[in-house]
Amino acid sequence: MTKKLKKGQPEDDYKYISLNPSQVWTSYDLGVSAALISAGFELLSLNKENPHKSLFVFRRTDGIEEVVDLYWSDRLDIKARSFFDSIKACKNRIHSE
Repeated sequence: MTKKLKKGQPEDDYKYISLNPSQVWTSYDLGVSAALISAGFELLSLNKENPHKSLFVFRRTDGIEEVVDLYWSDRLDIKARSFFDSIKACKNRIHSE
């Protein structure tokens, strides 16, 4: 996956991100993505090629699957304000550009 360059933007600001499952973890779900950001995982990219949904791409690191499982089982303990701020940041990225 590559990002599109805007006019006048240097090419070195963009890099190729492999969607190899051993290197990245992806989701279309806003809630789990915001939870991962709040838990400190790195959001690498947001793929908006599909106009109806956005794919969140995270760096796969130790513990990411555990946090996702805790989120879906409603046992993830994160600060509410951090979670809300992460949702707003995700929405801003979805609707920007």
